[in-house]
Amino acid sequence: MYLPYMMQPLIISIKLSWSKSSLIIFLFSFLLLGDHSRARITLPEGVTVPAVIAFGDSIVDQGANNNLKTMIKANFPPYGQDFPDQMPTGRFTNNKTPADMIVMSALDFIKSDDTSDVVEAGVEKYKELVVHGKKVRGKKVVSTPVQESSSRDVEGLNPEAEELGIKEILPAYLDPSIGDKEYLTGVSFASGGSGYDPQTPKIVDVLSFDDQLKQFREYIEKLKGMVGEEKTQFILENSLFLVVAGSDDLANTYFTIGIRKLEYDIPSYAGLMASSASNFIQDIYKLGARRIAVFGAPPIGCVPSQRTLGGGGLRVCAEEYNQAAQIYNSKLQRVTQYLNSTLAQSRIVYIDIYNPLLDIIENPLQYGIQVVDKGCCGTGNIEVAILCNKLLPSCSDDSKYLFWDSYHPTNKGYTILVNRVLGKYVNDFF
Repeated sequence: MYLPYMMQPLIISIKLSWSKSSLIIFLFSFLLLGDHSRARITLPEGVTVPAVIAFGDSIVDQGANNNLKTMIKANFPPYGQDFPDQMPTGRFTNNKTPADMIVMSALDFIKSDDTSDVVEAGVEKYKELVVHGKKVRGKKVVSTPVQESSSRDVEGLNPEAEELGIKEILPAYLDPSIGDKEYLTGVSFASGGSGYDPQTPKIVDVLSFDDQLKQFREYIEKLKGMVGEEKTQFILENSLFLVVAGSDDLANTYFTIGIRKLEYDIPSYAGLMASSASNFIQDIYKLGARRIAVFGAPPIGCVPSQRTLGGGGLRVCAEEYNQAAQIYNSKLQRVTQYLNSTLAQSRIVYIDIYNPLLDIIENPLQYGIQVVDKGCCGTGNIEVAILCNKLLPSCSDDSKYLFWDSYHPTNKGYTILVNRVLGKYVNDFF
């Protein structure tokens, strides 16, 4: 049975659409929906982040599984009940994913008054730029809130937002409704149920990392057809890549289904996962990626479904599962450090999600959370994917819950977690 992955990925970035105006970012802030706190981040002068591109599992699956012949789907109620228009989009939560929050969070940016494209201008240190019609110099920026843009094709739906280069959500690459301009500011190739172990996606008939890599190559060719070789290279080298996986390998393939236990003990299986992650990182590097955020595994033993399956009658955190996640994280961290030191011009950064999430679980009241041992959907103990459906009652107030179903956090849970890691790693990418 499929037990999706829990909260894994998060890193900050801003998406800039390839419009007629050049966009150079010197400084930006993040506003997290559902939370009035605000973190301010200053980027190095002259930094440009034209797009965010995601690979991995259900944490950043934006709807890729909707048209696959798999049971691992979330494009039906009550998923998406707090999404705009209460639309179930295939996101494994009640509202938006961390990837969406990252896309929406940019408030401060600098817009060039030069009408040429960023690539044509190069990564120049503009001395005079325009911010919402106000001229600034150097790193000094007048901070002004930006209106939200359309979540679909940026052409025509919200001209002002299109000009600013902001979009509300990160679309799935396989979403048939997105327009060409969405490709320029990034997409997600992630597929719920996938993992680094080749057996993991096979079990549930979802997109493997090889499949996602193949789609990424197609995407690159589309970019070349739209903006040419030089601009495509610029987009790839300056975009932020999110790689989010590992939870399903451990929780499902190794512990729940157990098909790898006869071949591997926990350390050797963690080594297999880390080696596969290393190969994938090198693959996307060869295709042009340079800024790569690699997310570790969460404390999977504390996820509601894993408490049910491995936590005994009291449903405590399954410590063996958590220890496995820590062993894997240690190996993955060493891999990313090595690759970052050996791959030229790379910024490959390991993102710790284990400790921030565990702190929320152990100290929920400090974060305004009341329930951490079960999800909002159904009993909250085991329901996920097709088991979380409209035939089951949901909790009356999901803002009190850390988890939406038995594996994925609620919008509030994601928001809190984003706040915990926000700003910690940004300077490592530049």
